[in-house]
Amino acid sequence: MSYTFLDLAEEVLKSYPRPITYQEIWEIAVATKLDSKVRISGKTPWQTLGARLYVDVRDNENSPFIKVGRNPAKFFLRSRSSEVLKDANETPAEEISPRKETSSFPERDLHPLVSYYAYANLAFNRGRSIYTKTIFHEKSRKTGYTEWTHPDLVGFYLPLEDWNEHLIELNKISDNSSLKIYSFEVKKVLSRSNYRESFFQAVSNSSWANEGYLVAPELQEDDDLLSELERLSMSFGIGIIHLDLEDFDSSKVIYPARVRETMDWDTMNKLCENNTDFSKFIQDIRIDFESKRIHKGEYDVIMDDPDSYIRKLRKK
Repeated sequence: MSYTFLDLAEEVLKSYPRPITYQEIWEIAVATKLDSKVRISGKTPWQTLGARLYVDVRDNENSPFIKVGRNPAKFFLRSRSSEVLKDANETPAEEISPRKETSSFPERDLHPLVSYYAYANLAFNRGRSIYTKTIFHEKSRKTGYTEWTHPDLVGFYLPLEDWNEHLIELNKISDNSSLKIYSFEVKKVLSRSNYRESFFQAVSNSSWANEGYLVAPELQEDDDLLSELERLSMSFGIGIIHLDLEDFDSSKVIYPARVRETMDWDTMNKLCENNTDFSKFIQDIRIDFESKRIHKGEYDVIMDDPDSYIRKLRKK
């Protein structure tokens, strides 16, 4: 029996925490490669998905889906319909509100810490120097798709400082590219109330890269939450990084990302078209590779003292 658009929608919504539009369902399916399981004939498969969902909800009294709201309409599983009310009315207040430590400063203030960790820790463990660049969402063109298109930071590794120059030239003509690209989605808090949405945002934003990560300084101490994050990480390949603001040297990768040997070039092209920061990032990598020198001034600054930076954050 063939795998249908409705099978795809049902598989996405089984793991998703809330009702979403058919465009968002398709974006997640593409990010998780479920789209490859469907026979696609037209150029707008998301429209086909939307039409199938609307018709099934309207005409099939045993439809596994329900339609929620209007302008835009969103879809969810009928078997989980009670969760729509639960999410709206019964989420404990203490799970919604971040603790004082992280509520006083903007999320983007965490980016320098992510850059430092990627360079000094994530990279050091593999003998690499990863340079990062913040992607400003406000520079993105509106495309009519989900807002979950762009990661918060992207990073790259090129062995220009580590390899013999002749080996670098040889690598140019080989099939095994030495370039590795990383993607980071940053949240101030991961808790029971937001972990699913945060995780699937990272899936949508980061699955195109060689390695994608969800990063947070505050992780609710909950065995069930950690177990669920581990399950999601193993299923979808997104790693989890905990930035420890109490002892930054204790920051660590809780669950590793699945390494993808090839990048999703179509998605990267879409990112280049939609965001000037990402396009500039790709251009800078190309220039670095051709000149055999990393122009560090084009990327986010690597701070000298993260502990001092954290103390200043807490005073905000």
